[in-house]
Amino acid sequence: MAIPVTMERELAYLPARGYDELVDADGRPRPIAGPLWGHLARLGKDALDQRQLEADEEVRSVGLTFRTYEDDVSVDRPWPFDVIPRILDAAEWSEIEAGLIQRLTALNRFIDDAYHDQHIVRAGVVPDALVSGSPNFRPECVGIDVVGGVWAHICGSDLVRGEDGTLFALEDNLRVPSGISYVLENRLVAKHVFPGLFRSYSVQPVDQYVGRLAELLDSVAPNHGDPRIVVLTPGSHNSAFFEHAFLAQQLGVDLVEGSDLVVRDDDTLYVKTIDGLERVDVVYRRVDDTFLDPEVFRPDSLIGVPGLMRAWSAGNVAIVNAPGTGIADDKSVYPLVPAMIRFYLAEEPILASVPTWRCADDAARKHVLANLSSFVIKPANESGGYGIVMGPTAGPEALVHVARRIEQHPAGWVAQPMLRLSTMPTLIDGQITPRHVDLRPFTLLGPDGSYVTPGGLTRVARREGSLIVNSSQGGGSKDTWVVDGAIADPPMPRRASDIAEDLGECEPAEAAGMEMAQ
Repeated sequence: MAIPVTMERELAYLPARGYDELVDADGRPRPIAGPLWGHLARLGKDALDQRQLEADEEVRSVGLTFRTYEDDVSVDRPWPFDVIPRILDAAEWSEIEAGLIQRLTALNRFIDDAYHDQHIVRAGVVPDALVSGSPNFRPECVGIDVVGGVWAHICGSDLVRGEDGTLFALEDNLRVPSGISYVLENRLVAKHVFPGLFRSYSVQPVDQYVGRLAELLDSVAPNHGDPRIVVLTPGSHNSAFFEHAFLAQQLGVDLVEGSDLVVRDDDTLYVKTIDGLERVDVVYRRVDDTFLDPEVFRPDSLIGVPGLMRAWSAGNVAIVNAPGTGIADDKSVYPLVPAMIRFYLAEEPILASVPTWRCADDAARKHVLANLSSFVIKPANESGGYGIVMGPTAGPEALVHVARRIEQHPAGWVAQPMLRLSTMPTLIDGQITPRHVDLRPFTLLGPDGSYVTPGGLTRVARREGSLIVNSSQGGGSKDTWVVDGAIADPPMPRRASDIAEDLGECEPAEAAGMEMAQ
């Protein structure tokens, strides 16, 4: 394998079989990544290790954490961040962006149709079992008209690149999508670690997200003017509580729990304040449907707001994302999204989808059961990487067990071919080694338009050979740069001050100033 001398001397890296995001099969940097790789090579391995230590320290100092549950105990862990960024060409990203907006537009048309006339069911495009028969179908939402017909305002889509370089939309997360706070914080850490690079590269910013989200929340308020917005959290025990608090702080709104809110007999939602009750116009909710309102869903819910559905259905408060959106991100619905795009938009899908077998279908189930060792088998309603069985690497006992579960509840399972996800150079125990990655961009869709974060959250399966990238399963993350094709190769620093800055030795105040300038 041919490896450039500078890479061999400074950054020895042997790509894995398949598609690597930064280097080609011969170990040469891809054109879009060449200047970055050259800069890293000139820094050398020792300096790169130091950058990783600095990044780890910053993560700890700002309290950037995620929560896991170990032996039924909630534990906060520092957010795992890898300093080697992922780079995407702006031209490719333009197509990805259009594809994400197309998918979310079609999914919203589907949700609205599901709770109204169900044209797509009557046309035979989507079976009724995936609509009225779905465990995520909420009869309480039938007939509700939402602003602009938008139910899912925020979507975190999971994208993966296959062995031949094809990018697939793997999943659409619509209920309470999480991860955007880590996109924004990853960028801050990356800028502090590589300040010089951000002055030389045309990296599209991600910090516009908060402003765009604020505009979206304002646009759906039933009373225009100066709407009161709150972020509804299940509480500090939740695994995504860091993000809930982060977004409330960034938006400049109240972070509330269910006990802070009340719905009165006028079907209006209020927040309790020291000055008395004050009306709430928009709820950015991070609570699952079934816990949202104990009057309607689970009566034992202690984290919801009694009467919230009454206030919402009366049009007195907007909920983002709206209740009932989970009907569109069931994994059994996923293989039908291309058909939805054709049905509702009269367009061909821009993003490719992974072939998927719904085990509720008799022929598909027989095929899956006969070839379990060739498939990735997924529970239709789980998230976070839980419950997935990797057929090619699972043992006989695991395959027998999942076969039994499929036969007992076919509608609860789907199967997909094992994709060899793309890899990226990643610092693991002091060595630069390939690890599988995916990408979660965030799409906003409101009555006034759409927005997609340039890049999003690159998640890394830190365990060798693993395809599970979720942080709850030991995964890490990288900053993702969307850059123009014509990027400048950063010159070697000449002044002593340049050298200190390029090695990350600038004073904190200086680094912060450069951050604000970006």
